[in-house]
Amino acid sequence: MNSRKTICLILFLSLSTSVLADEIKRLPSGKPDFSGVYDTGTMTLEERPGVLGELESIYPWVANLLTWAIESFQASNNADSDPNREAPPKGGVGGWENSFGGGNTGGYNSFYADMFSYHSVIDGKIRTSIIYEPENGRRPPAVPGAMRKMGDIYASFIHENTGTATWLEKEGVGPFDGPETLAPSERCLISFASTVPTLPSLYNNYKRIVQTDDHIMILQEMVHDARVIRIDSEHSSSANKKWLGDSIAYWEGDKLFVETKNFNNISGLGGSDENLHVVERFSYDQDGQLLYDFTVNDETVWTAPWSGIYVWDRRDDSKVYEYACHEGNYAMGNVLRGARLLEREWREKEALINEETLEVSAGGSG
Repeated sequence: MNSRKTICLILFLSLSTSVLADEIKRLPSGKPDFSGVYDTGTMTLEERPGVLGELESIYPWVANLLTWAIESFQASNNADSDPNREAPPKGGVGGWENSFGGGNTGGYNSFYADMFSYHSVIDGKIRTSIIYEPENGRRPPAVPGAMRKMGDIYASFIHENTGTATWLEKEGVGPFDGPETLAPSERCLISFASTVPTLPSLYNNYKRIVQTDDHIMILQEMVHDARVIRIDSEHSSSANKKWLGDSIAYWEGDKLFVETKNFNNISGLGGSDENLHVVERFSYDQDGQLLYDFTVNDETVWTAPWSGIYVWDRRDDSKVYEYACHEGNYAMGNVLRGARLLEREWREKEALINEETLEVSAGGSG
C-alpha cells in the first residue's frame, strides 16, 4: 500500500511538472520567453546580517513580522513633519547621516524610497540573504587595497557634509575639484545600484524584458540602462570596454545563461574593476516564478567568487518609466559652485588665523 502511494505521488509530481512546462510562455523556437515587467525590490537583503550566523532561511511568520516592522517604520517616516520645527544645524545632523545625500538638508527622505516590495520565496523557503555562496551569505573578503580605490572613486558620494571644505585638509585631488572628480552615479553615468549583476536598489527596481530568438533586452528603470544581449554569439574585442560590459547568452535546456565581461574600470557593482566577470542564469521555477541566479568573479577585488539568487516578481500590469537623470541633473553645477564658496570661506578663515598667529608672535618677541 505504501509503495502504491509512493508511485502515485511520483506520477502526480511528474504530471504537475509537465503541465507547468506546457504552460510556460515560449518563443517560436520553443525556448522559454521571459518577456514582461518585473519588480526586483525583494525584502531579502543582499548580505546576511552577521547576527543570523549560518541561518539560511526563516519561517513565514518571521518574514511577516519583518514586513510589519518595515511598513511601520516607513509609516512613521512618512508622517507629517512638525511645521514649527527648528532648522537643521549647518551641515546637517552629523555622522553617517551626512553622507549619501543625507544630512536633513535636502537629501533623500522616505518618500523616494521603494526598496521593499515582496518576499523572495525559493523552494518554499524565505532566504536570509540573496548571497548563498560563501555559505555565510556575505561577500568574501576584499583583496588588500581594493576598497580604498572604490573610496577614491566615490569620494564625493560618501563625503561627510560638515558645511566646511574639510577636503582641503588633505593633499591631492579633492572630491569636488571638477565634474570628473564627482562620483560616476552623481554624473548620471551609471547607477548607484548594481546593474550587472542586478541587485535591489533604494528605488526604481522595475525591469522590462523583451526577448527574441536572437537577443534579449533588459531595460533597467534605474538610470534607464538597456542591456542588449546577443544569444549564441561571441564576445567583442577585449579592447572594447563598456559601462555594463559585453554580454552574450546561450541556452542549456530551459535555462538561459548570460556571460558578461569587458567592463570599464568602474561599474555599478561597488568595488569591481575591469576584470569583473559575471554569469547570470534565468529560468522559471516550479511555481512559474522567474528565478535569477548569478555568480561574480573579480580576482583583483575579491579573494573568491560569490553567488546569489532571488526571485524577480512579475508585474505585467505595470510599466517602466523613463529615468531622466541627465535632463534633471542641475545639481552638479550647484554642487561645484557650493564647493568653491566653502573653499573661499575656508581659506579666508585660514588666512585670518595665520594673521592672528603672526600678531601674537610679533607681540611676544617685542
